[in-house]
Amino acid sequence: MRLRPPLNRLFPLLLCGLLAGLVVAVAVLPANLAFGLVVRSAAGQYADLPEVLRTPATAQRSYLYARDGRTLITTFYDVNRTDVGIEEIAPVMREAIVAAEDTRFYRHNGVDLLGLARAAVANVVGGEVRQGASTLTMQYVRNVLKSDPTLTQEEREQATAETVGRKLQEIRYAVALEKQLGKDEILNRYLNIAYFGAGAYGITAASERYFDKAPAQLTLGEAALLAGLVQSPEAYSPIGGDLDAAVARRSYVLDAMVGTGVIGQQQAGQARTEPVELKPTEQPNGCVAVPSAHDDWGFFCDYLRRWWLEQPAFGSTVEEREQALRRGGYTVVTSLDPVAQASAVRNVADVYGYDNPHALPLAAVEPGTGRVRAMAVNRHYSLADNPADQVNHPNTVNQLVAGGGAIDGYQAGSTFKLFTMLAALEAGLPLDTGFDAPSRLSTRYPDDGPDNCAGTWCPANANPERMDGYRTMWDGFGRSVNTYFVWLSERVGPAKVVELAQRLGISFRADADAAFADGDAANWGAFTLGVAATTPLELANAYATVAAEGVYCVPLPVESVTAPDGTAVPVQPSCRRVLDADVARAATDAARCPVGQQSTFGRCDGGTATGVARIMDGRPIAGKTGSSEENATETFVAFTPQLAIASIAANPDDPTDSVGGPVQSQVIAAVAQIMADTLKGQPVRQFTPPSAALAFGADGPSGPPSDPPVDRRAGQPENRQPFGGGWRSGMAGTTG
Repeated sequence: MRLRPPLNRLFPLLLCGLLAGLVVAVAVLPANLAFGLVVRSAAGQYADLPEVLRTPATAQRSYLYARDGRTLITTFYDVNRTDVGIEEIAPVMREAIVAAEDTRFYRHNGVDLLGLARAAVANVVGGEVRQGASTLTMQYVRNVLKSDPTLTQEEREQATAETVGRKLQEIRYAVALEKQLGKDEILNRYLNIAYFGAGAYGITAASERYFDKAPAQLTLGEAALLAGLVQSPEAYSPIGGDLDAAVARRSYVLDAMVGTGVIGQQQAGQARTEPVELKPTEQPNGCVAVPSAHDDWGFFCDYLRRWWLEQPAFGSTVEEREQALRRGGYTVVTSLDPVAQASAVRNVADVYGYDNPHALPLAAVEPGTGRVRAMAVNRHYSLADNPADQVNHPNTVNQLVAGGGAIDGYQAGSTFKLFTMLAALEAGLPLDTGFDAPSRLSTRYPDDGPDNCAGTWCPANANPERMDGYRTMWDGFGRSVNTYFVWLSERVGPAKVVELAQRLGISFRADADAAFADGDAANWGAFTLGVAATTPLELANAYATVAAEGVYCVPLPVESVTAPDGTAVPVQPSCRRVLDADVARAATDAARCPVGQQSTFGRCDGGTATGVARIMDGRPIAGKTGSSEENATETFVAFTPQLAIASIAANPDDPTDSVGGPVQSQVIAAVAQIMADTLKGQPVRQFTPPSAALAFGADGPSGPPSDPPVDRRAGQPENRQPFGGGWRSGMAGTTG
């Protein structure tokens, strides 16, 4: 009994029979007339083509570069491909693909009747499909439809289904394309979308994947090998496939090139004897795929990706934005400064090694733009396993520098005194506002802790010998006098201090901090001592706002974003004035005191980081140290008119594990050295002095202001969203 042929063989036979019948029916006619009849019966108009064929929307990988535009950080892709112009493809590659796939490419109008006839007769006579008849143009149509990112997977499968109707549609589309586009344009599009195996789509990805070079640099032998892969990419692939089959296929392509006349027998012979010298490379994909020698870039990459997913310019939903990053073919020049980053990584590692449970996350921000210049921490950005008893070291993908997810932040201690000083200056209190600061100050805030004073909170100075006595904002800030700033906070109201910190970008991620900020800010007296958590990025950007004389900029991780068609996507800094310029200048003047420099009016007297002035070698700088209760964390933030840097030593996994006071000097030195390295060779910019009125009040030095306090607030922040996370909130104290 004769069995019926299986369906998977029956359809190709029917299709080939149909095509053979079509060819035989017109075989007795003159060739041009026959071709015209077939084409007219199948062809449509270019305007009727799907948009994806007229304006290709094929998926491409996106590139992330450092600020210099040359240093590749990583790429993002679902499909590994990048378009190039035909002039960027070696001529031998163009010739090889034509010889391998469509020798009559430059002589037909999208459909090769002779090829159809040969394939139809051979396939029918042979009992199975053994020859193809698709031109490069028809292959291009099929590749575009099956990779159209605007279609669902089901729709893509339907668009490329093995049916007679689909084949005729493919012919119609191919002829319509040939009416509108030149041969080189079609060839260019084909080479940019064809699959070459090993995950490489398009000639750029293939050249890089197999030979680690650009397509313009391909040799004859390399081009012939790549052209030979297209027919059966995985079977012929020399990477994980069959190298002998790839070499045999290369010989076939070389012979075909001799047949088309683009090379001679001698050239083909030389190329045929060349050994296949593969240099397999993997394109990095995502933040965990940054170069192993620079896995510190991963934390910045992670921050950029989070930023990208929030930007409406890349889609109306998070899913659309993710797809745009992975399939959109963008070129992103980030704000990451290689010089600043290298110095940051080196100096952070000098304080703590990668296996140390203590971490030193650090961020650098440019005042006036918000551009993030460096993000470093002594951790590998990696999904690799850690030892059983270790959570975030040496490997982690948690955002230790910018916060988010499982990371609420870290207490930054007395660096928060800046916000109290700014609130006081806004309220009209001058820098020389004096108070005889005691060793311990009894306040109005209820407290039932072990060190309360008759039921109220009474913070103490960490070093009475250096801190007690008559203080102004200058030396109170320079010496980090707790009781002075708690008194100052009481005078202006803690709620104003909290609001001002929010205005400069401090957010509250943990429930305890958010509860104080939203519901009990008026009684949050300890806020001035830095009991709420923050991150190095938030803190650096807050101080950068002061450095920019009161202009707050949303942190920005990019310099430019370019779409694959070369158009620029608007990604300008988002800045607004949140402080009166003179208020910011006055706070800067006092912030010269902690770092060993002198204020405009010569009122600095003592500081907690005086060695910074020596490291900066005379360049104007300001800053503040911060120690949380029992030295659980140690913080230093510094700024110039060009850069602000903040770093917080902490144990991200265990807030009870104090880093200890001795590390503060190392943190200070690290931040100062990074600042010096980054600004080396750049112009020295001076801080603008504050007005005498804001320094001394209406009555001059040492005189109390004769007028009521003046509200100097310059504006309210937009869309303040308190979200916080401190290890210890409420009435805890700090050491300076």
